[in-house]
Amino acid sequence: MPAPRIAVLAGGVGGARFVRGVRHHARAAWPDGAGGSTASITVIANTGDDLWLAGLRVTPDLDSLLYALAGVNDTVRGWGRAGESERVSGELTAYGVGWPWFTLGDLDLGTHIARTALLHEGRPLSEVVARLSARWPLGIRLLPATDAEVETHVLVHEDGVARELHFEEWWVRTRASLPAEAFLQPGAERARPAPGVEAAIAEADVVLIAPSNPVVSIGTILGIPGIREALAATAAPVVGVSPIIGGSAVRGMADACLHAIGVETSAAAVARHYGARSVGGLLDGWLVDRRDAADVEALGAAGIPARAVPLWMHDDERSAAIAAEALDLAAAR
Repeated sequence: MPAPRIAVLAGGVGGARFVRGVRHHARAAWPDGAGGSTASITVIANTGDDLWLAGLRVTPDLDSLLYALAGVNDTVRGWGRAGESERVSGELTAYGVGWPWFTLGDLDLGTHIARTALLHEGRPLSEVVARLSARWPLGIRLLPATDAEVETHVLVHEDGVARELHFEEWWVRTRASLPAEAFLQPGAERARPAPGVEAAIAEADVVLIAPSNPVVSIGTILGIPGIREALAATAAPVVGVSPIIGGSAVRGMADACLHAIGVETSAAAVARHYGARSVGGLLDGWLVDRRDAADVEALGAAGIPARAVPLWMHDDERSAAIAAEALDLAAAR
């Protein structure tokens, strides 16, 4: 197989682990002789978690991808930069500014300050992401799903009062303990894909859907007008990796999000939620964990060829093996 053009739709931490695996596999399968790969990898990242906080534009999923691909992420906490200090967040809390339960490290704040300064110069987010990415040899092209500010809000009842929380407040402060009644993306209907997003999908040899939250990560990307249409039109096979193993979310609280939209927390249910591309859905293939091997036959009958493989991403080698299986399933379409 010649070096492919790969497009990946991804959220934050889980998406970052998967994308590192895609890159790791590409470097082994299509080496360029200089430690990189001749394969082209474009990652289209969720921007629904983005927010303004203490006057700064914070982009959690883009940053998780950036730091993980740069090798500077905190692998113990699972988010933020390695070797962090938190003196500035402590000062902000002392002044009563920002969210005291949403701690930003000092190195991380440097990224947010740089991003905000570039945005205030009138640069679109996609240009800012390219500028920040250029600091490290990532080996991939990182794109925001949109340049528009389309934030995810969650409709809940708290203390008997209907409230609309930013997704990060619902996720971090309440730990998704308040049942979500709806997920809202104000302004999504007016947004357009960031430059390069539609072309990356149209020109890809394969499109991969990372094992990210189907509702507020992948779902938010698909909610940008034009992206779902680009996936429907591309000649490339679209293969997804289940974020659910044995009825449990791999990371975070995806089960709370799935429950809110009436989808069972199972690998098969998420596949059916995305749907078979042959009948207007998204998928040409779906990887499930071996614990969910019993779903493979039924999914195939529903038009979604599936394969059961180990899906726990313990390290780059394991993540690369998953990426290799996804690419092989795409080639077998």
